[in-house]
Amino acid sequence: MVDVVSTWEAVMYHIARRVTRRLTLFAAMTGTVLAHPLDSVSDALAREGARLFFWLPVLFGAGIGGYFALDVEPERPVVAVIGLLALFAAWQLRHTRAARGSLAFAMVALGLVAATIRTDIITAPVLPAEIGPAELSGTVVRRELRESDTRLTVRADGFAGLKAADLPRLVRFTVRTSGDDALAGDRISVRATLLPPSPPVEPGAFDFQRYAFYRGIGANGYAMGPVTVVAAGGAMSQPIAQLRDLLTERIRATLDTASGGVAVALLVGERGGIPADDTAALRDAGLAHLLAISGLHMGLVSGFLFWLIRLGLALRPAVALRYPIKKIAAVAALAGALAYLLLTGGSVPTIRAFVMVALVMLAVLTDRRAISLRTVALAALVVLAMTPEGLLEPGFQMSFAAVVALVAVYERYGDRMLRRTRDTSVPMRLLIYLVGVGMTTVIAGLATAPFAIYHFGRVADYGVLANLAAVPVMAFWVMPAGTLSILAMPLGLEQLPLWAMGQGIDLILAIAHRVADLDGAVRLVPAMPAAGLLAVTLGGLWLCLLSGGWRLLGWVPVFIGMATPYMAEPPLLRITGDGRLTGVTTQAGGLLVSSTRREKFVAAQWLARMGEVAPTASWPHDGASVDGDLRCDLLGCILRRDGWMIALPNDPRAVDEDCGRADIVIATVPVAGRCPSARVVVDTFDLWRDGPHVLHLSPDRGPVVRSVNGQRGQRPWVWRPTPRKDWYWARY
Repeated sequence: MVDVVSTWEAVMYHIARRVTRRLTLFAAMTGTVLAHPLDSVSDALAREGARLFFWLPVLFGAGIGGYFALDVEPERPVVAVIGLLALFAAWQLRHTRAARGSLAFAMVALGLVAATIRTDIITAPVLPAEIGPAELSGTVVRRELRESDTRLTVRADGFAGLKAADLPRLVRFTVRTSGDDALAGDRISVRATLLPPSPPVEPGAFDFQRYAFYRGIGANGYAMGPVTVVAAGGAMSQPIAQLRDLLTERIRATLDTASGGVAVALLVGERGGIPADDTAALRDAGLAHLLAISGLHMGLVSGFLFWLIRLGLALRPAVALRYPIKKIAAVAALAGALAYLLLTGGSVPTIRAFVMVALVMLAVLTDRRAISLRTVALAALVVLAMTPEGLLEPGFQMSFAAVVALVAVYERYGDRMLRRTRDTSVPMRLLIYLVGVGMTTVIAGLATAPFAIYHFGRVADYGVLANLAAVPVMAFWVMPAGTLSILAMPLGLEQLPLWAMGQGIDLILAIAHRVADLDGAVRLVPAMPAAGLLAVTLGGLWLCLLSGGWRLLGWVPVFIGMATPYMAEPPLLRITGDGRLTGVTTQAGGLLVSSTRREKFVAAQWLARMGEVAPTASWPHDGASVDGDLRCDLLGCILRRDGWMIALPNDPRAVDEDCGRADIVIATVPVAGRCPSARVVVDTFDLWRDGPHVLHLSPDRGPVVRSVNGQRGQRPWVWRPTPRKDWYWARY
């Protein structure tokens, strides 16, 4: 007992000594920086040396982020001049003290240029308004079999008499009858209703219009009847898409709905066929990343092919002694990774993962270190140059956050851990592997948590437990069996490996459901402001990419950014662009919505951004709310908060009365300048033109109204309705 106590005291003393040393170093460093800021920064940058290369993609991304932060499209000649001047300055100053600064400015300028060029290349028409039902004709580009319907992406060549110049490049719509009969490459005809892509549900929320714009999708909708195949596609009309459809059918013919849907997601990249309850369980257990084709899957496929081919060549001594079988296996694994990239659709995380694999295999071919922060930086530069819009998407952010954190930690401590694990027994190696999986999960989970909070407003508290159980199954069972099934399909021998893959998937789903059912498995968090995410990102990069003691300063913005969800005040009032749904924040922090049957998706998004699951109470359609702040009748509602009177008329007969006494008027009917005394007036025309609105009551500035289109400005992906003369007459 005395030995145990002594050992415990020694461990605690060692920890306390290290913490004290770090705090002392941090205090001394802070004092030096405050006393001589410029000299301290210059000396610290000089000590970083080659590690400053890791910041090039960060600066490139800053230029891309600057482009998307603008509320007007930059003038192309100005962008060209900025880019050329930045490159010229970087070249002229390359041997001076200003070399680093000029290179940094050049990378930011190149990011701006890359984003501008990408926008010009991808620009395509967007449907001007909701149209239909009308006849749509075109060629199927992609077919997604989902649990209850089929979603088709079509390259349209005719719809409702629109001119070719006004016709969207791609349209996407759902079909509930006979949609699975149409295959990629088929020419189809269908009666459909189409509408422009949806705007964000409120300012700062996910921008689906921008997401669709950079994928060439100019309209969404639904079919009003069966799809007619006018002409079957040729054997090579859409080769990759046709191969994906064929693989999907072969997988579904062998596996049942649940395991088959996951297998299709892992091998083909289509997640629509996974049952909703399984998707929710995987998400709540922190296993949703297993469905997204990213570094884990690409690494497992290429790694398994590398091992399998190298093993097969090594079994022939004559081949193994005469040829560089390691490099041959690397080339074959790279070819397999490329095939997997094409097969799964080429999303941003998949492209990033392929670039990483390509760099790793290139390092094997040139006898260099395979995985390093330099490799990650090169991959980030390639991905951002190809798809600048990916910077704003959760897939890019979360995948690179996890990879950067993992590589940074294992570069710093990996060699030390490997030295301690050499010459150990098999059980000890298994234990070390499980500990490694746990550490990897913790590191990746901490790195991606801020982005999960920002985009999804939720954290899986038992994600480490679920990943400890599920990741080994995925690594040693599911993905190897899936790779073998793809290799065996040309011979018609895929049933056995697919069956084995399905058994592993069933085990992962069982783990997901078990963990998701635990009390407190999911913690909902209010939406993080963009400034908070930016602070966390810069702080995390500072911690991971720098080597000196000053990297500890990165914890400051990380902690500040993580606190912002609880510091930001939610809007007092939300209203959709069509005025069909209104939300009011209660004094207790809950949400009241005007309808639980209309605009269910929007209501769910509002609740998620507040960290809530369901509305606090029912909307008082005729009477008062529970707290008495909101009173409604058939003509509208009156909301009183902090001495302000807010009128919400939904009938023209209530406008005159409300405008005579209310401080703020938010109307779903025309007001037409009849509220000269009201401080803020928003009517149906403002909603129609500027999209969803939110109202904040600021103690300093009073009422502040923000709109979706007002915040986004005049950008190519921002859809704005076409004015109608009769509406202007109605207003004036």
